Amino acid sequence: MARWVERNIKYIFILPSVLFVAVMIVFPIGYTAYISLFEWSMSSTQAPKWVSFGNYAKLLQDARFWSALGRTFYFTLISIIVELMLGVIIAVLFNRKLKGINLFKTLFLLPMVATPVSIGLVWLLIFEPTIGVANRFIGMFGLKPQMWIASPSQVIPSLALVDIWEWTPMITLIALAGLTSIPQDNYEAAQIDGASSWQMFWKITLPLLLPTVFSAALLRIIDAVKTYDIIYAMTQGGPGYASETLNILGFSLGFQYFQLGYASSLLMLFFFLVLGISSLIIILRKRIEVLQ
Repeated sequence: MARWVERNIKYIFILPSVLFVAVMIVFPIGYTAYISLFEWSMSSTQAPKWVSFGNYAKLLQDARFWSALGRTFYFTLISIIVELMLGVIIAVLFNRKLKGINLFKTLFLLPMVATPVSIGLVWLLIFEPTIGVANRFIGMFGLKPQMWIASPSQVIPSLALVDIWEWTPMITLIALAGLTSIPQDNYEAAQIDGASSWQMFWKITLPLLLPTVFSAALLRIIDAVKTYDIIYAMTQGGPGYASETLNILGFSLGFQYFQLGYASSLLMLFFFLVLGISSLIIILRKRIEVLQ
């Protein structure tokens, strides 16, 4: 027995990790894929009925699914673009040696520490049309009160604003780590050549920071596409279906309409969507690293 352990010690060490991944990741995904092949409603006494890929065909013809997909991309696009831009800019400012900058960094990171549900409830009060702080603030500039999350046309940008407020600090933190790894010799050589601050940022900082930015974008895109807690806490997909993303739709199908097979097919398509986006970003990141 002792000899067998010595010969297979490398496999024994990784066995707990393999079992954890199998139990916590592989099995749930496999079981969800299995359920998606059945017509199964918990509100019915009938046994699950095998329909093969019928749920997927039905889902692809469902206008509500395509609308939720569009809202998911809309929310993600607004959030990621603004977060990346603000995160990089703030990181460049934080990278300077200024008095009291460490205290300001700590305060800036506080939104990232709070729980999303509590953030959603606080912003729900901020966006309240009659007594909310948001309308009072824009009123100081002579702007008319807005409906914010109560308006079908404004609800997605309003929710994206909350996401930007919460997660821009994370992008800043990652970008700041990337900035500290850039050799100072590049900047010293550029200063000798008479380069301006803008030229050093455009020609040195941004190109060398791109791999880090892509890593931050990958993390945030995966998280933003799957955003559920903020949206559910603030709107529950409303008004109407105006803020119903794929996650909210999957929850409604599974736990409000009890259509577990149909909801599972949506979640599997959602899984492959996130997997495809992640793979695309990784490929782009590797190509950028090769070009550099």
